[in-house]
Amino acid sequence: MKITPEHNERMANMTFASVYPHYITKVKRKGRTKEELHQVITWLTGFDDNKLQELIDEKATFETFFKQATLNPDAHLITGVICGYRIEEIENQLTKQVRYLDKLVEELAKGKKMERILRTA
Repeated sequence: MKITPEHNERMANMTFASVYPHYITKVKRKGRTKEELHQVITWLTGFDDNKLQELIDEKATFETFFKQATLNPDAHLITGVICGYRIEEIENQLTKQVRYLDKLVEELAKGKKMERILRTA
């Protein structure tokens, strides 16, 4: 699928707080925990639980969310298709970062081992 400038803008302006409850629902429905979700988010962004809650409370957009993040140096190892888009082919950096997060949440919900999700040896 082709990503349009409108799609990139929509991703940038979406709030993390609006998506976060869906992440929790998705992983819990598959038997995973909120703590595991936070572990995945922390691995990708460097945010601790307090910073995550602060960003939720202030209704930070994904643009703000990822500007404040310290992206894991191994994030580029997150590959594959998510929401119909091949992550490796996404040119817009912010859209790619949002899809990284989506992919990690999907892997968690699918029951993959944490070592594999967090791209560790």
